[in-house]
Amino acid sequence: MFQKPRGTRDFTPEEMKKRRYIENKLREVFEKYGYLEILTPTFESFELIAKKTGEEIRKQLYVFKDHGGREMALRPEMTSPVVRFYINELKILQKPLRLYYFANCFRYERPQAGRFREFWQMGCELIGCKEPLADAEVLNLAMDGLINIGLDFDVHIGHLGVLKGVLEKFNISEEEEIKIRRLIDKEDYENLENYLTQILDEEKKDLIFEILKFKGGKEILEELKEILKDFPKSIEAINNLEEILEFVIYDKYTINFGIARGLDYYTGMVFEIYGKKGAKQICGGGRYDNLIETFGGEPTPAVGFAYGFDRIMMNIDDLNIEEERILIIPIKKDKELIKKSLIIADKLRKSGKIVEFEIMGRKLKKALNYANVRGFKKVIIVGEKELNENKVTLKDMVTGEQKLVDIDELTNLIKTK
Repeated sequence: MFQKPRGTRDFTPEEMKKRRYIENKLREVFEKYGYLEILTPTFESFELIAKKTGEEIRKQLYVFKDHGGREMALRPEMTSPVVRFYINELKILQKPLRLYYFANCFRYERPQAGRFREFWQMGCELIGCKEPLADAEVLNLAMDGLINIGLDFDVHIGHLGVLKGVLEKFNISEEEEIKIRRLIDKEDYENLENYLTQILDEEKKDLIFEILKFKGGKEILEELKEILKDFPKSIEAINNLEEILEFVIYDKYTINFGIARGLDYYTGMVFEIYGKKGAKQICGGGRYDNLIETFGGEPTPAVGFAYGFDRIMMNIDDLNIEEERILIIPIKKDKELIKKSLIIADKLRKSGKIVEFEIMGRKLKKALNYANVRGFKKVIIVGEKELNENKVTLKDMVTGEQKLVDIDELTNLIKTK
């Protein structure tokens, strides 16, 4: 018997109902902020995906050659494809450009709790604005979406420019900086200390660890400015973060300079959001002002984020989506009776009701049992005698009550939740 591929999932109708509900609640917020939905191909050229991260990412991807010998990869995230799309077709549009997406992505990683080989991302990109207000808008949007679905969360906000300003003054190369950032992102402080010991003296190494430990509210920024007063680029980054935070509507955040983000294209403000259930990261993002240029476009500022949709769903408890579904049961297998019953079903559907039709030809008792097992709240029983009087029997499956009603009154009598 065939099994689903490792690291993938099948979703039941009940699960899909919940996923669609949360997806649509998040969409509401993106669209209220003026973001427009886009979608890119499921696969891109491997060269695009590896452009910023390098050949080493190959082992984390699904890579294949098409029949023309071109090397392709299933997308592992959405920012690079969106940037490619922007450069190809969207760059002529008026700025700023507000885009959002909901898409499945793929990574060849060891499956574990909250980590799958096929997973869904929902996120946005705000392209063409370098102002702190753009960073704040993206932060506000990320938090608003989670508030709209009733999720408890913790937000951590940092700025890569603070550490970058220090590393530049220490004459750290770009290659060394990338390695440092990756170790920080993995919270691999033991190997980070070993690596820094190889390339820096003790005093410089201690300063880096001191920066990484800075966490708290806005009040910590003045203290950090004093420590880094001889690092002008770091001070500039702190000032930029202060400006951004002035426009953040919610004060529910922690400033955290230990955030590095695993993707190498971030350049400024970065943030991560954690769900309260299991403390798993459910959202991440930040500013990436160099990525569009790296991919061959004009220098263009941009900022964005992505929700880990599957992790969001893991943080949703007891979501009960009630909808009133109706089953129509013709009392017997008579073509004329069935045709007239179908007309009733069509009328109800066009008025917005969810209607199933008894197509198995079961006797009334068995059809009602089916309705009960499947959780129908209302059943319409269509009989010849009643139909001649333009009436049907409406049965409430919860209370057991049933009554004859006029067909023209059905849409008013049945409320869709």
